[in-house]
Amino acid sequence: MISKVKYKGDLRTEAVHLGSGSAIVTDAPVDNQGKGEAFSPTDLVATALGSCMLTIMGIVAKRDGIDIEDATAEVEKIMSKSPRRIGEIKVRLIFKGPLNDIERGKLERAARTCPVSGSLHDELKETIEFVYE
Repeated sequence: MISKVKYKGDLRTEAVHLGSGSAIVTDAPVDNQGKGEAFSPTDLVATALGSCMLTIMGIVAKRDGIDIEDATAEVEKIMSKSPRRIGEIKVRLIFKGPLNDIERGKLERAARTCPVSGSLHDELKETIEFVYE
């Protein structure tokens, strides 16, 4: 097991990572009967995509000596109405330092091969933008 999730009532859960003890609280979103006071489960799916992309790029950056310190991912989730599910995830990856074309290519290929992306349904649209400041 990797985690244990407990229903806390009032459309809220608490997930505990068994290896570290760290916890994540989820709340149903306001547009689906919840309070929206924490990540919703679908927020976590979308956020996991951005986090995974940064992690895989970090592995490549570490291996190849590329500085991506302070890179960020801005994540947007768009829900479909019928059936209610995630219809699109937009990830905007922003890099602060100078990167040459070879480094950019390596990072972009890494991001597009992250395991979360490969695990999502083919009908879920992923819109990925790379911004080099």
